[in-house]
Amino acid sequence: MVTATGYAAKHSFSRLKPIEIERDPPKANEVQIDVLYCGVCHSDIHQCENDWGNTVYPCMPGHEVVGRVSAKGASVTKHEVGDLVGVGCMIDSCHECGPCKAGDEQYCEGPNSWLATYNGPMKPAAQAKTGTNMYGRDNTFGGYSDVLVVREDFVLKIPASIPVEAAAPILCAGVTTYSPMKHWGVKAGDKVGVVGFGGLGDMAVKIAVAMGADVTVFTTTKEKVAEAEKLGAKGVVEGDKEASEALEGQFDFILSTIPEKHKIDPFIPLLKHDAAYVSVGALAPMPGWNHMPVIMGRKSIAGSLIGSIAETQEVLDFCAEHGIAPDVQVIPIQEINEAYKKVKSGDVRFRYVIDSASLAQEKAEAA
Repeated sequence: MVTATGYAAKHSFSRLKPIEIERDPPKANEVQIDVLYCGVCHSDIHQCENDWGNTVYPCMPGHEVVGRVSAKGASVTKHEVGDLVGVGCMIDSCHECGPCKAGDEQYCEGPNSWLATYNGPMKPAAQAKTGTNMYGRDNTFGGYSDVLVVREDFVLKIPASIPVEAAAPILCAGVTTYSPMKHWGVKAGDKVGVVGFGGLGDMAVKIAVAMGADVTVFTTTKEKVAEAEKLGAKGVVEGDKEASEALEGQFDFILSTIPEKHKIDPFIPLLKHDAAYVSVGALAPMPGWNHMPVIMGRKSIAGSLIGSIAETQEVLDFCAEHGIAPDVQVIPIQEINEAYKKVKSGDVRFRYVIDSASLAQEKAEAA
């Protein structure tokens, strides 16, 4: 067995605290990864606090993981010991359904859907049957730890030109915004709106600008307008009626990155004929909307879930090619509970990343 140290929540109301876990050693098609950095995603908070009603405790989050391969199974060919690699939101899927065969593992239609990097399979029914993070192979405790074991085809290569600590958020925030822009065909000259300017919004703006789009940011935080403009976007404070009316019918694509419930009616009139408003941030029930402007303009209201393994590698390579990296604040894992408070209040620019070397302190104290 492989002994790992990490931070986990034992209840929806508890702080994250250090625990020791056992992972299975690498199977023939798996690699063992010594974790260097792990991003802090708003989804981690939702999962720890059981906001989606499917959390299995103890819950050890972390699905934006960068590390080095420290061991590999006998049949592994894609990665070598010492390689700098990444692990995103998924570590397995059924491999047999239509979406999986099409390379869209994040929409896996298998009996238990895809296997998340933490908290087990995505379908709550599968979790209820086991009542545990165990699912057919290894325990799915995430990247808030010093060691992961993952099958090789769900492990990404990190380009050398991306700063190691900044690569982690690309594995979730990067691909979550890249995938829908690719799917809906965002191209040079398109007018793109980005609703919300947090960890996802920051990456959405950078990627859309690199694609050649004309980007407008909608944010309720006036202090963020200048930051958005530095990235090449135009800042618009939501609720400014005159500013919104001046933009009616102008957008080819609007991407909502807000992680909470929000009204979408104000944005539908801003779309062009046949354009789409796509949500990637909120997994909670949303308020209803006025169908008339949707019908009259043959507009679409849609959603997009993270991205495929292939798209995750694509966005890593895209970021390397265009010199894109998330704005991050590196913290020791001992500050994770305070970091959660700041993420919830929006007081972070724009992504916290855990320096996993700080876990050595926990190991020393336990020894």
